[in-house]
Amino acid sequence: MLIKEIVLAALGLICGGATSAGTFALITSVGVVPRLAGKSSTAIHVMAYENAIIAGGITGNILSVFFGIPIPIGIWLPAVFGIFAGIFVGCLAAALAEVLQVWPVIFRRSGLKYGLNAGMFCFAMGKLAGALYFFLCLYKK
Repeated sequence: MLIKEIVLAALGLICGGATSAGTFALITSVGVVPRLAGKSSTAIHVMAYENAIIAGGITGNILSVFFGIPIPIGIWLPAVFGIFAGIFVGCLAAALAEVLQVWPVIFRRSGLKYGLNAGMFCFAMGKLAGALYFFLCLYKK
């Protein structure tokens, strides 16, 4: 029985490491960090951004392993984390779509010549509305 638990623990750590390595590889290959640093005119802080991403990944892995431990963090810290996680996922999705040039293909195939900005805004607001609906109405503690 102890051997089975050791094998499962090792397998979980290996799979978690592979998943986080794949996520970091995707972030690196898409070029999210340099793009965000360039857009925000903070290119001298690229190393700090990359270190923050790595620290966040390590912290997330540690918290997911010890998820059963109750941590008295109140209601505001998860809300702040949710906002920052949503910003990160949105930036990653937008950068991936930009690299793959998804939006020009969609608008060209649908025949739209105007309204790219309005379309992107509507997609973002729809995502926000869906997330708010889920967490305020459907999510039960």
